[in-house]
Amino acid sequence: MNFAHLHLLLNHFPIIGTLVGLGLLLISLVGKNEDLRRSSLIIFPTMALIAVMAFFSGVGAQGAIRKSPGVSEALIERHQGAAMLALLFMTLTGALSLVALWKSHAAQQGKSWNWSLSAVLIFSILTAGLMARVGTTGGDIRHPEIISGPDAAAEESGISRMIYAVEPSPDKFAELMTTSKWWWAFMMDLHFVGLALLIGTVGMLDLRMLGVAKQIPVSSLHSLVPWAMAGFGLNLITGVLAFTGMDQYYTYDWAFWIKMLVIMLLGLNAAAFYLTDAFESVEGLGPGGDAPPLAKFIAGSSLFLWIGVITLGRYIQSYADTISVHK
Repeated sequence: MNFAHLHLLLNHFPIIGTLVGLGLLLISLVGKNEDLRRSSLIIFPTMALIAVMAFFSGVGAQGAIRKSPGVSEALIERHQGAAMLALLFMTLTGALSLVALWKSHAAQQGKSWNWSLSAVLIFSILTAGLMARVGTTGGDIRHPEIISGPDAAAEESGISRMIYAVEPSPDKFAELMTTSKWWWAFMMDLHFVGLALLIGTVGMLDLRMLGVAKQIPVSSLHSLVPWAMAGFGLNLITGVLAFTGMDQYYTYDWAFWIKMLVIMLLGLNAAAFYLTDAFESVEGLGPGGDAPPLAKFIAGSSLFLWIGVITLGRYIQSYADTISVHK
């Protein structure tokens, strides 16, 4: 498998998944079904994570087809711009979905609708349209027979032309990210702050479930989870910006891709915690209480994986240019 295979494998999930999530959300609104609504709110952040991976694999896929006959650089650039705009809206939809999920566990439980769900609905509709455009522009690259001319910009019309006008230019955006060493240092500092917020909060919760500091009730530590979500959001934003500025540097680095795999496993770990009995078994755990084995296993694996993320992040520079395929 090379980057082209990986990109083709991943890029259909955010497109179809967003439509599925939107459909479930609309059905839950009409039928007032809380289970369907919760399912849709879980789908959106999951698709956001997969969309990030698909976006990262795009540079390698571009390298795989760049020299193929009939491939237009203009079409590739149009697809990249569409992907960048869609990724922004996809991550916003995922973040808003997490907020809505959190509010459903908190004081808003009695309400059937609130501002966060309204925001998720609006952004998911916009994201579905933008994701469909990403799929269309990607298909144009390898199927030039379905367009009448070689120039991507010339083919835009109507709403498509309006969207094209606000899509970022990949080359100009990358140049903006690396234009100043002070800006780059500031992004890396923010990335570290986000990591500290995220791992500090989740780490304390995990350690408590493993039996450390039993005098602290789990609910007190779990109330800090919004800080962890804020830290993850900060990490995601700065990470994507850093990748955009130095995509060739990160794309062909084994440590980077293993780190991305570990982050995906952490997403599964969090899903297992909230979708199984683990969360309910520790939600009301007071001082001196001992977490059940399942919760301890999830907490231990979470700590192990986060240590892996930190370690792999430190080795990215050491493993630069270790992937030679299509470089």
